Amino acid sequence: MPVALGGDMGLDAVILDVKLSVPGRRPGLVTRAALTDARWDAEAATVGVTAPAGYGKSTLLIERAHVEGRKVGWISLDAIDDHPSTLLFLLASAFERAVPAHSGLAAAISGVGAAALRSGTLRLAAAFQQTSAPFVLLIDDLHELRSPECHDVLGVVLAAIPMGCQVVTASRHEQPHLAGLRVAGGVVELAARDLTLDAAAAERIFATAGISIDLRRAHEVVERTEGWPAGLQLAALVAREEEDGAPSVIGTDRYVSDYLEREVFRRLEPAEQRFLRRTAVLDELHGPLCGAVLGEPEAQDRLRDLEASSAFLVPLDRRRERYRCHTLFREFLLGELHRHEPELIEELHLRAADWFESHDAPAAAVEHLLGTHEQRRCTELVAELVQSEYGSGHASTVQRWMKTLGHPAIEAYPPLAVLAGWVAAWEGGTVEALRWAAVADDAFHSLATTDRRASFAASRSVLRAMMCSEGHEQMVADAELASGDEEWSVWRPSALCVLAEARLLAGEPARAEMLFEDATRVGLAMGDSVPVALSESGLALISMDDGRWDEASEHVELALSTIEQHHLDDCAISLMPRAVAARLAVHQADLTQADLQIARAMRARSASTFVFPCLAARGRLQLARACWTRGDYEGARVLLREIDDVLRRRPGLGTLVGEIAAFREMTTSATPGTAPRGVALTPAELRVLPYLQTHLRIADIAQRLHVSRNTVASEVSAVYRKLGVTSRGEAVSQATLLGLLGG
Repeated sequence: MPVALGGDMGLDAVILDVKLSVPGRRPGLVTRAALTDARWDAEAATVGVTAPAGYGKSTLLIERAHVEGRKVGWISLDAIDDHPSTLLFLLASAFERAVPAHSGLAAAISGVGAAALRSGTLRLAAAFQQTSAPFVLLIDDLHELRSPECHDVLGVVLAAIPMGCQVVTASRHEQPHLAGLRVAGGVVELAARDLTLDAAAAERIFATAGISIDLRRAHEVVERTEGWPAGLQLAALVAREEEDGAPSVIGTDRYVSDYLEREVFRRLEPAEQRFLRRTAVLDELHGPLCGAVLGEPEAQDRLRDLEASSAFLVPLDRRRERYRCHTLFREFLLGELHRHEPELIEELHLRAADWFESHDAPAAAVEHLLGTHEQRRCTELVAELVQSEYGSGHASTVQRWMKTLGHPAIEAYPPLAVLAGWVAAWEGGTVEALRWAAVADDAFHSLATTDRRASFAASRSVLRAMMCSEGHEQMVADAELASGDEEWSVWRPSALCVLAEARLLAGEPARAEMLFEDATRVGLAMGDSVPVALSESGLALISMDDGRWDEASEHVELALSTIEQHHLDDCAISLMPRAVAARLAVHQADLTQADLQIARAMRARSASTFVFPCLAARGRLQLARACWTRGDYEGARVLLREIDDVLRRRPGLGTLVGEIAAFREMTTSATPGTAPRGVALTPAELRVLPYLQTHLRIADIAQRLHVSRNTVASEVSAVYRKLGVTSRGEAVSQATLLGLLGG
C-alpha cells in the first residue's frame, strides 16, 4: 500500500511542489520550438512523446510549458508514483494548479480503496469536461508507471479531455493508453526519429561547449550519433578533451558508456541485459536469428518487449520483426560483452555464421567467421563470393575481407590468390596484382596434376590472359584454355570475354564478335556483371568500326546500365564502357553527353594500369579519339603518353599497336585550330582528388596512399593549377562540375 499524498497525508509539501512545478529552461540547450510548431496540433486532445533516454523529451515539454498560451499543469513522475491512487492525486493536484476554480478537488478524491479510486477517477474526468478554461497538462517520465491500473486510470481521464484542452505525456517506454485513443483520433505521437537533431543543431551544441566545427564535421558527428541529442552533447564533451577538438565519439567512451549504463542498461532486467549484450555481435536482430545464436526460443517476444521499453532498438519494418541497435548503444554492449563474457564471443559468431549459411546468406556468414579460428572455412567462403560481391559494386567489402584474412591465409588457398590478383588489378593495385599472380603460378606448378590444381586452372588462365605479359599469342592460348572449362564454371563468362579480346589482338574481329556475344549471354545468365560490361563495350567498338551505329548504341546502353546498376564506376572496369559511350555521343553530336562520358572515363582510367594492358591501352585509345574530336588535344596527348607507358611494359599487343600508331600519326600531322578545352589530370592526381573532399591533412592522405607527404603536396598543387582554383573547396566544386567527382 503506497504512502498517501497531501499535506495532511504524509507527503512533504516541498516535494509535492517540486513534482508539480514546471522546471526552468536550461541555458545553452537547442530549442525545439520548430518541432512543436510543426507537429504539435493544438486541436489534438492527446500528445504522446516516446523515445529512449537522452532524446530531449523533458526539454521539449519544458519549452512547450514556457510558451504555452493556455493554463499549464505539470507532473514529474518517479517510481514512488506507480500506484493508481497516487497517480490520481497528482493528476487532480496538477489540474487544480492549472485551473484554480477546482481547488480542493485533489483532497476530495483522495482515498486508497478500490471503490474510492473508481469514483475519484470518474470525478476527475467530469471536472475535466466541465471546465471552461482551456488547459494543458504535461506529464513527464510516464515510464515510471508500470502497473496496468495506473494506465487504466490514465486512459479514463484522457478520454475526458474537452475540446481545446490537451494532455501531453513523455515516456521512455511504449505508452499503453495511446492504443485505444488512436482509434478515436485526435492523437499526435512523436518518436525518437522526430526528436533527432541535425547538423545545424550540432554546430550550436559544440559552440556552447567552446568548440568550433564546420558543417561537414557537424554532419559527420550527427551521422555517428544518429542525431541522438544526448550523444551530441557527450560528443562535445569528448571533443573538448581531445587535442585537435575532433568531434569523434564511440559507445565505449567513458562519458557515453557511463550515461548508457546509468540511464538505460542498469534499468533492464538481468535476462534482458544478457540478451542485448550477447546479440550485440549481430548487425540486425530478429527472432529466428537471435534464437539460434542464444538458444532462446522466445527471442521474438523478447525483442518486442525491449522495443516497448525503448532500449535503443530501431525497428526496421512495420511488422515488429526486425530491429537493429543504435550505433553507440551497440558499441557499448560489445564493450560489456568483452568485459563480462569474452569467452563466449567466438561461439556466438560461429552460431550466427551457421545460421546465415543455412539460410543462403553466405556474405553475412563471412562477417561472423572473420576473426574466428575457422579460417579455412572463411577463406573458402570468401573465394566463392569475391566475383559476385565485386561485380555488385562491393569492392570495399571484398578488400576488407582479404585484408582481415591476411596474406598467409590467401597464399594457403590458391583460388583466393587468383581472385586477390584479379581484384587488385581492377582497383589499380599494380604491385599487389603482380604479387598474387606470381603466388598463383607457384601454387599451380607445385600442385602437379592433382584435382586441386584442375579446380583453379581456369581462373589462373583468365588472370594470365588478361595480364598478357608474354604477348598476344600466349594470351590466346591462355584464354582458350580457360574458355574450355565446364559450361557453367564461374569463370566462363570472363574466359569468353578475354578470349574475344585476344582474337581482336590477333586481327580477327568477326571471331571476337561471336565470343563477345557468348560472353554477354553467359554473363547475363550467371549474373556476372564484369564480363557483361566489358563484352558489350567490345561489341560496341566492333559495331562502330563497321559503321553499325544503331547496334553500337544498343551495346553501349547495356554496358553503361550494367556498370551503373552494379556501382562499378571509378574502377578499371568502367574505362571501356565510358570511352565507347563518349565516342558514340560524339558521333551523335550529343556534345554534352560526350563531355560527361569523357570526364567519367578520365576519372576511371587512374585504376586501369599495364597489369591489364589490353583494356588500359584500348580504353585510352578510344578515349583519346573522343577527346581529340572534341578539341581536347592536350588530353589526347596525355592519354597517348600513358599508352606509351603501357606498351613499354607490355609491347606484344598485336593489332592494337598498329591502331595506336595510326592515331598517333594523325595527331602529329594534324594542326588543331582551337585551344585545349579539357582537364587532363594524371592518374596520380585523380587518386588524390577524392581525398580533397575529406578533412584529412596532406600527411594523412600520404599515409593512406602509401606515398610521401611531398608527393601528395605536389599532386594537390597540380590539381589546383589545372582546375584553376586556389582551395580545397573550389577544387571539389570544379571537379564535381567537370564530372571528375561525384555521380
